[in-house]
Amino acid sequence: MSRLLICSEADLPSVNMRTCLLRKGGWEDLGSEGAVSYMMKGDAALMSIPDMHIRHELPDEEAERFGISVDDIAVMSKHSAKSGMPALTAHPIGNYHENKFGGRAETLAPASPAAMTDALRRICAYNREEGTQMCFEVTHHGPFARKPIFYIEIGSDESNWGNMTAASTLADVISDLDPDPGALRLVGVGGGHYAPRFTEVALKYAVSFGHMLPNYQMEGRDDEDIVRMLKDAC
Repeated sequence: MSRLLICSEADLPSVNMRTCLLRKGGWEDLGSEGAVSYMMKGDAALMSIPDMHIRHELPDEEAERFGISVDDIAVMSKHSAKSGMPALTAHPIGNYHENKFGGRAETLAPASPAAMTDALRRICAYNREEGTQMCFEVTHHGPFARKPIFYIEIGSDESNWGNMTAASTLADVISDLDPDPGALRLVGVGGGHYAPRFTEVALKYAVSFGHMLPNYQMEGRDDEDIVRMLKDAC
């Protein structure tokens, strides 16, 4: 298994997570292609990009052109919410409607159920900061990728994005990922953006969640549309 980790230089929590990963040592500098640079440690490749990750389409194909094999992708990111609540989240990628925030319209990228669910469980196990929201978010925003992809995030505003303790926690989560590929894979349907029921089920049972479709995304979509998008993302 070769995992591509994506760091955006334009995203503070992303850079901080990279800093914490590099502090662990053992990374080999592979060089760069234009403004994109690569490092390798074991089966993990670290790709640093100058732009925002949500607009950086097909990062897997870009890394593979550089000679890096990609099985799945974890994108290190900030999480934004009006609440401003400290948060550590993970979520799948894609757009049920328009592509206002990257990716392709009405298209879901392949989910990474086992890795994303393992990340959520480790977030809950490793976090030591009280008052932190720890949960899945439902499928939303870009970029589009052909390999399974998920986001791991620090939120929820400027007062939290620079939190190095949170960055260190997520770096540990990323380093320790050990997904169970045999767990039953589920699609979540219903509920709100922060997916409390899906989070609860993932923490209680030996299952892995892929894409999650909240109530607010069902507007203007019939069953055939949803089934097509989910099938295309598999």
